[in-house]
Amino acid sequence: MGLQFFPRGGSAHVARNLARALPAAGWEAGVLSGSARPDGDARAFYAGLQLHELDMTAALTAPDPIAADPPLHASYEDRPGAPDRWMASLTDAETEHQVSAWAAALARAGAPDADVLHLHHLTPLNAAAQRVAPHIPVVGHLHGTELEMLEGLDSEHPWRARLSEWAARCERLVVLTDSQVERAERLLGIDPERCVRVANGFDPETFTRRPLTGAARAAFWRERLGTDLPDGVAVLLYVGRFTKVKRVGLLIEAHQRARQATGVRAPLVLLGGFPGEWEGEHPAAAVARLGAEDVHLAGWHSHDALPGFLNAADAVVLASVREQFGQVLVEGMACGLPAVAVAAHGPAEIVTDSETGWLVPPDDADALAAALGEVLTDPAERARRGAAAMRVARARYAWPALAADVAQVYDSVRAPALA
Repeated sequence: MGLQFFPRGGSAHVARNLARALPAAGWEAGVLSGSARPDGDARAFYAGLQLHELDMTAALTAPDPIAADPPLHASYEDRPGAPDRWMASLTDAETEHQVSAWAAALARAGAPDADVLHLHHLTPLNAAAQRVAPHIPVVGHLHGTELEMLEGLDSEHPWRARLSEWAARCERLVVLTDSQVERAERLLGIDPERCVRVANGFDPETFTRRPLTGAARAAFWRERLGTDLPDGVAVLLYVGRFTKVKRVGLLIEAHQRARQATGVRAPLVLLGGFPGEWEGEHPAAAVARLGAEDVHLAGWHSHDALPGFLNAADAVVLASVREQFGQVLVEGMACGLPAVAVAAHGPAEIVTDSETGWLVPPDDADALAAALGEVLTDPAERARRGAAAMRVARARYAWPALAADVAQVYDSVRAPALA
């Protein structure tokens, strides 16, 4: 299983959970991953798994991280000044440098002797696999960010051809949602029959309902935030990076409107923001500009800490307009929280409006504020939707069942001579 990126986003969590769950479905998985210390340390993130890392730590401080040896991975996001430069801006020579580094890493990891290569995202790692293990079947895994990049490129951009070629070499392409099948066909020119829908999941032993109440809940938030939260009110929890598509500023604005309209001093806790990374206005600047109250930045925490935050909250909120899946929605629902999200892309397929949460139009601060207001003022409805959300999450998104689906994909592509 290969990931060019060091662990910081949703695909890394998918790979880790999948690698842990696959043995029960009959497959052993090793992981080849980029690594960058301290915040993207693959050794810590994939602890307990068979790991092969490509350490890119030195590249972070190199004059040109993309020219370092080994190079830093590129990004699907065009963030001016970021060390992980936009992938679509790489020259042929820079792309070849990426391919060469990952070809050597794949060879060291034993890729030529694997039964199947499962490559997350479409990256130069795909070209590297073709170079060192052309006889090994490849399962590609589209997490959606590559599709989002393609949608922003003109029709003649050379990176369109690159990603289409890499997709064409995959025996199967795992997609997260039904809507991604149409996008993959349109953007990559692939036969939709080669797409297999497997949603992202959660560990049912880790993400389960263990609600904190009373003094224990108050102490939890005091320790994490350094302050007391108002008694007896709902806590809204955002989890994620501080990138433009997440619309964290819009969420803060809608929260203030809901707070003013209802008169309820409900805290909004922002959990995340990868260290040193944000796009546009930082949430702290948005708080200052709006004079926002009861908004708390909890900082970046490990994924292992997330169940505690979810069980100390009352609803999970996500204003993102281009969310390819919505992993935190599933994890929050598994802990019995209703979700407030945008009716587009992945969240629209995860959350059922009026049943497991609230769906609002993209970039609609009024509708988002109204939904938050309902969450704050109707605890019975909040509880009803939360209970339904937990049932749905456990029925559809638990990793043991999803890993069995992935194992069937491996079985279907495994070379007959190796079966």
